[in-house]
Amino acid sequence: MTSNDIIQLEQQYVLGVYSRPSFVIERGEGSTLYDTEGNAYLDCVAGIAVNALGYNDAGVNQALSEAAATGVFHVSNLYHTAPHARLAQLLCEESFADKVHYCNSGAEANEGAFKFARRYAREQGHADKNDILAFTGAFHGRTMGSLAATPRPKYQDPFAPLMPGVRFAEFNNLTDARAQMDDGVCAIIVEPVQGEGGIYPATPEFLRGLRELADEHDALLIYDEVQCGVGRTGKLWGYETIGGDVGATMTPDILTAAKPLAGGLPMGAILMTQRVADAMHKGDHGSTFAGGPLVAHVAHHVVGRIADPAFLATVRAKGVRLKEMLEEINSPHILAVRGEGLLVGVELDIEAAPIINRAYGEGLILVNAGANVLRFVPPLVITDDELAHAVQIVAKILSSS
Repeated sequence: MTSNDIIQLEQQYVLGVYSRPSFVIERGEGSTLYDTEGNAYLDCVAGIAVNALGYNDAGVNQALSEAAATGVFHVSNLYHTAPHARLAQLLCEESFADKVHYCNSGAEANEGAFKFARRYAREQGHADKNDILAFTGAFHGRTMGSLAATPRPKYQDPFAPLMPGVRFAEFNNLTDARAQMDDGVCAIIVEPVQGEGGIYPATPEFLRGLRELADEHDALLIYDEVQCGVGRTGKLWGYETIGGDVGATMTPDILTAAKPLAGGLPMGAILMTQRVADAMHKGDHGSTFAGGPLVAHVAHHVVGRIADPAFLATVRAKGVRLKEMLEEINSPHILAVRGEGLLVGVELDIEAAPIINRAYGEGLILVNAGANVLRFVPPLVITDDELAHAVQIVAKILSSS
């Protein structure tokens, strides 16, 4: 089939909720994707911060082969399997968490976190303590609960009414958060680095203040690290990048993770402290496919690789260099460059979409984070030379825009 055949077939049979460019991806190697016509594209999207180890990675392929050789891809959560137990141990040992619950996506992880928070409040004897405090600019998912905590009319309005009981305060504004907070709030959810909202890191003072507010009102602090977690910022967990040496003062009760966990296979996880786990009982929550042996075995390899301090140091170094190169672009269209590690946004005074579309013709894949922010979320294994090449292409396009 030609690329046109494939696109026409998709348009005939696949629900048209996505806008896609006019090429068909066929294979990948490292940080480069190739289409059916043989054209190469340097990928600075990585499946939207998913393919942390790039494409055709030998270690991921080996882990996948090992899991497939058992012949058991799925048994459901009615039974014990070794891979999901080993992965949970690794995630707990590499985080604040005492327990892990698996799911299949970031939205599912956030939905589960909301349920756990409401269950925790009821276990403490507070049946009417069920509100969630979220923040402007947030993106927590497109399911009904996570969408209710994503304050964007474009996403919310067609599906109203949404889950009730969500309040909003201004991101990075602790005074506003305090004004919205009372004993009716069971959880605060926040992204340590906002992704879809434009690549805005939280301040240390903001996260520490939220931790104090949660403690003051016996609410749970939830970090949505679906995009900024698992090495993306140069630390294993995004809030560690924000907190530095004082990270312990902003430790969450629950952390949601997903995108890069299993190297491109669908997996989400809810990490939690023991006090949260103690509030949940058998039958309170579940998922047919979550934590299956094949996906969990691959995820163990991915998390183990990324958690290596030497690997994370390379991510931090590449992130610093990327921001430096972007800041050196001499373009009046660039208003700001911000982010942590390899989660970087370039705010423009023009819309990002035309830049992205022109970049395809230059062999570069980019994505936006809002109407006027170019987002760089490449594979964490991208090389310095590849980053430099990506920046050169962006600079070239901006010079003629």
